[in-house]
Amino acid sequence: MKNKYSLKLITTLILAYVITACTNSDDPKVIQEVELTAERDGHSVARLWNEVVLDAIRNDYARPTVHARNLFHISSAMYDSWTAYRKTETPLLFGQSLNGYNCNKTDFDVPVDTLPAQEKTISYATFSLLKHRFATSPGAGFTLHQAEELMVELGFDSTFTSIDYQNATDPAAALGNYIANCYIEFGLTDGSNEQNDYANTVYKPVNADIKLNYELAGNPDITDLNRWQRIALENFIDQSGNLVTDIPDFLGAEWGQVVPFSLSENDKQVFQRDGFDYQVFHDPGSPPLIDNELSDEYKWGFALVAIWSGHLDQSDDVMWDISPRSLGNINSFPENFEDFDQFYSLVDGGDASQGYSINPATGKEYEEQLVPRGDYARVLAEFWADGPKSETPPGHWFVILNSVSDHPLMEKRWAGEGDILGNLEWDIKTYFAMGGTMHDAAVTAWGVKGWYDYIRPVSAIRAMADLGQSTDPLLPSYHKNGLPLVPNHIELVNAGDPLAGDNNEHIGKIKLYAWRGPAYIESPATDQAGAQWILAEHWWSYQRPSFVTPPFAGYVSGHSTFSRAAAELMTLVTGSEYFPGGMSEFKIKANDFLVFEQGPSADMTLQWATYQDASDQCSLSRIWGGIHPPADDLPGRRMGMKIGPEAFNKVQSMFNGN
Repeated sequence: MKNKYSLKLITTLILAYVITACTNSDDPKVIQEVELTAERDGHSVARLWNEVVLDAIRNDYARPTVHARNLFHISSAMYDSWTAYRKTETPLLFGQSLNGYNCNKTDFDVPVDTLPAQEKTISYATFSLLKHRFATSPGAGFTLHQAEELMVELGFDSTFTSIDYQNATDPAAALGNYIANCYIEFGLTDGSNEQNDYANTVYKPVNADIKLNYELAGNPDITDLNRWQRIALENFIDQSGNLVTDIPDFLGAEWGQVVPFSLSENDKQVFQRDGFDYQVFHDPGSPPLIDNELSDEYKWGFALVAIWSGHLDQSDDVMWDISPRSLGNINSFPENFEDFDQFYSLVDGGDASQGYSINPATGKEYEEQLVPRGDYARVLAEFWADGPKSETPPGHWFVILNSVSDHPLMEKRWAGEGDILGNLEWDIKTYFAMGGTMHDAAVTAWGVKGWYDYIRPVSAIRAMADLGQSTDPLLPSYHKNGLPLVPNHIELVNAGDPLAGDNNEHIGKIKLYAWRGPAYIESPATDQAGAQWILAEHWWSYQRPSFVTPPFAGYVSGHSTFSRAAAELMTLVTGSEYFPGGMSEFKIKANDFLVFEQGPSADMTLQWATYQDASDQCSLSRIWGGIHPPADDLPGRRMGMKIGPEAFNKVQSMFNGN
């Protein structure tokens, strides 16, 4: 029987859902039940509930911080429910004290056959916590219905609410409710401000809002080109397709205060602004600022974003090999912002990939795959984007984890060693590890975002364009904080230029060879904006006009932090840096994939040899999408390289009873 509650993986290929969910509907009001090909047979109860949770996230507001925490707490409640019947592993909260909160444990009789009791306790813990966390979701009705249907199918009474697991008629069910209640109570003390819908308590933006529509130009009201500003759109639709009526505030500006999983006090610094203590783990230091010694790096980074947007055209006429033969296998990153130009190609795009000659699983060479750069860049920008109907980056990596677990060549040996684990033990342990990793990545990245409060490309590029050019004091429109001129990519509008205007009102302004923006797309199924010379004051990121950029600061990239932390964890958990079989793929059909506009023009297959390669590709996609400059990217990757192993080491210790 098909599993109508869980993920239905359209193919066995990794990451299949990441885009399927993004291409099903343009209507933000439509709540979709995503069906996947996973059958119940062979899947653990933890897997079934994980898929319900992922669907709940897809039908909620797109809040990466909140959902990283939801995935962590729900996975931890599953883990505690499982360990309650075991002697070796240490629970996270059940019978423990965490951040001053005590979840007391009273001894109870453990049945001889523990599996049915474990499955019941896991189910009630997840069901109860899920109901609480998604009670105010725009898809709450759908989520509750889906969860109740799964309870019924599993043979459990969804109306049973007792938490007295010593005296209840159904001790296993009551224990699950009790564990969920502990996480609910703990969640009201963990610094997330859940009781006030996770709102900031102190943070206020220093800049006036930037108003964006097809007619308004530039960024005239900004006062600090180093700091974030809200985006005022006529209609804002979040990354999960939900219409948001108010101008979105900074999501999670104070998230560094939230109790983490494995982050160490030794890695924490505390900074103060406006009387508030901003906690920052793995502090990467300040990003380049427009008015300090890294001013040139600031201008170079945002200029690169503008130049790369000029690649977003199928008539680009540049062909790239996108197979592991040429892409991936990056062994080191530059440490200093001044050296980033040695890693990223300013004009051509891409990074310092070396590729691989041999697939270690097959012993054969990876086959070359030539595709237009303009198609590849557009596909990446959408493939790794968050929505609509997205489970957000933390949830994406649970989808990846589930796909790897389903692969026929995957042996479920913890860390690649020892006995093959049963499905329930494997799922419980890997979900707990991934949940902790994603939560720590959110606490770390958003702690940095809140403190450094860094500007996004759409704000910076338009603001610098208003100032002029910073390359030559002898040329018109010189300003030391303007955009740098790059021949054939960033230039001045001169007399006789088609962009000069009917009355030459645009002479002396800055023009970009860039993606023309959503004003040139009437029907995304048939239209393409293409890349042409445009006034820089009208530059758009490669996104829908109802979204443009996420509602929080740029530095550091959440995608880069989440993805690299998860890739590190997957490598440690599976015991191999490679995907099963030495490569994972996602096939894309011509003119049957892109959502923002028509395309791509040719069939292609996205391919990754290793988890790190997928992570690195995800990071680059955010630059082509106009969401991040390089300064946001590599510091996030480096933080992820620390977070993943830290979380793995902690779960290893807990699994050993420490």
